Parts: sequence; C-alpha cells; structure tokens
Amino acid sequence: MSVLSPILGNLFQAVGVVLNMVLTIFMWIIIIRAVLSWVSPDPYNPIVRFINQVTDPVLYRVRRIFPLVYGGFDLSPILVILAIYFLKVFVVGSLFAVAAHMNATAIIM
Repeated sequence: MSVLSPILGNLFQAVGVVLNMVLTIFMWIIIIRAVLSWVSPDPYNPIVRFINQVTDPVLYRVRRIFPLVYGGFDLSPILVILAIYFLKVFVVGSLFAVAAHMNATAIIM
C-alpha cells in the first residue's frame, strides 16, 4: 500500500487542481453572462451564443427552483457563484486534504 498511497494522493491532487480550474472558469463565464445581460449584446454573436449555451442549463435549473428576480434584477447568477465557491472550498479542499494525508502517510511509512 505504501507504493500506491503517493500515487493516489497525486491523483486526488490532480483532480482537485483540474476541478478548481473548471469551477473558476465557469464562475467567470457566469460573471461575463451577468455583465452581458446589462448591455443587450447581439444574440447572434458566436461568443454570446457560447456563453448562453454554457450557462443556460445551470441558470435555468436555479431559476426554476428559486425564482430570484427582485425589481427586474435576476439574482440567480449570484446563487450559482455562491454554489461554485462552496464547491471550491468543500470539494476541492477535501480533495487536497485527502491528497496531503495520503502523501504524508506514504512518507511516514
């Protein structure tokens, strides 16, 4: 088990790093989507279409469960960003903690 422990530890760390990057990129796409909603961009622009296609499934589910529109402002992106932060702290942090524990256990053995 001492040979597999650092390998699994590195695997958990790599998964944590990749997940952290994906969540960060998605958070920025959500922020860009919110800013674009204020300026009414061309809906046929390929970048705008990409951003809408990527964010619509998540925002639609959040809007369906929590109708967060107050005074004409859609607050669902804020809820999604909070969920992303939770995932980054809890899931990514847990992956890093498990990786550190497995790598420390391998050093002790």
